[in-house]
Amino acid sequence: MQDKIVIVIQARMGSSRLPGKVMLPILGQSLLARMIERLHMVKHPVTLVVATSVNEADDVIAQEAEALGVACYRGSENNLLDRHYQAALLLDATVVLKIPSDCPMIDPAAIDAALEYFFAAGSRFDYISNLHPATWPDGNDVEIMTMQCLTHAHQQATRQLELEHTTPYIWENPEQFRIGNIAWETGLDYSMSHRFTIDYQEDYEFIKAVFEALYPSKTEFPCADILNLLEQRPDIMAINSAYAGVNWYRHHLDELKTIDAGQTKTITPTQHSTH
Repeated sequence: MQDKIVIVIQARMGSSRLPGKVMLPILGQSLLARMIERLHMVKHPVTLVVATSVNEADDVIAQEAEALGVACYRGSENNLLDRHYQAALLLDATVVLKIPSDCPMIDPAAIDAALEYFFAAGSRFDYISNLHPATWPDGNDVEIMTMQCLTHAHQQATRQLELEHTTPYIWENPEQFRIGNIAWETGLDYSMSHRFTIDYQEDYEFIKAVFEALYPSKTEFPCADILNLLEQRPDIMAINSAYAGVNWYRHHLDELKTIDAGQTKTITPTQHSTH
């Protein structure tokens, strides 16, 4: 049977730090549209679905998905594991990719490389990612799991962080799942030094600057082009560099078994006071 690969894009308007971030404009299109445009560049045959909440505030995301010709599932606001599972179920997925909606500059080649690794292994893995440990610049997050794996996590996960962040039950329980990881082929580790994701106003300014510099001449610019630009334009690199390495792990170091303090950074009070 041919596998059906479904990419689930989790998106909502209610970000506490940067509300409405997925609908912010990048060269005349929403950030979500720019991200979906990049996901359409994946070489493997994939189906996209936007998974948002039933909240009225997220009507605009459902409308954007429809305008872009992408399926949309609406479910729980805070149980993202359930939202992810239901969206995958709706589209009859056998293989599920989790891509957060705050990765508008994700390199399609990172997704293809992960899929090639996953399928080359036959049925050796239930779950693979490029995050455990992470090596790519932050914002190239790829997690791939079988539908059976996602179903098992959906049935067993109970902790709030497992429901809110979708996959921790899987990678926190390696004795229950066959887990693999794919490293960035450069051999480098930019996961804590380069930030291509969006959570703060500075992240938006950074992403906007990169798109304005690269997109007009090469719509499908890869990660290497971004890195070259940042070498030539340290002023762009500096826009959100204060937040490099900051991620959600910092709030849960006492609860996570497989994550240590070296994999996250804490925001300083001076950073916090401006937001």
